[in-house]
Amino acid sequence: MDSAQKRKKYQNITKSIAAVTAGEENIIAKMATISCLLKSEFDYYYWCGFYLVDKVKQNQLVIGPYQGTLGCLRIPFGKGVCGVAAKSEQTQVVENVHELENHIACDAASTSEIVVPLMINGELHAVLDVDSTDVASFNDVDKQALENILKLAFT
Repeated sequence: MDSAQKRKKYQNITKSIAAVTAGEENIIAKMATISCLLKSEFDYYYWCGFYLVDKVKQNQLVIGPYQGTLGCLRIPFGKGVCGVAAKSEQTQVVENVHELENHIACDAASTSEIVVPLMINGELHAVLDVDSTDVASFNDVDKQALENILKLAFT
């Protein structure tokens, strides 16, 4: 899919997500809805979901709402793409996770990945993790659109 097609799809799904989540205050309900809508919209999304910051076990992410195959239950900050995104509070885009020394293989079929931190009032609450079975599925269009979706839905 070229960048123009991606942008158009993201524009449409962003409107849908905004409409469905408007007025909803429950963070888990929003996460479940966003995961579902994104996964069903994009053919190259193999796995799409959230890892929440564990309030009890410091510096760990715990699985949240998702669509796809079985995910890792826990990920320490700094480990794997999700852990690096959580620790740095910066979006991570990886063309081929199998080339990463620090990668956590929750599902060997996942090849490329984007992870976007969910910041609410300046505090990390979760990360949105999207995996694809293809190399280099994610680019700046995905990064900008997913960051925008999280801002719209959670602020």
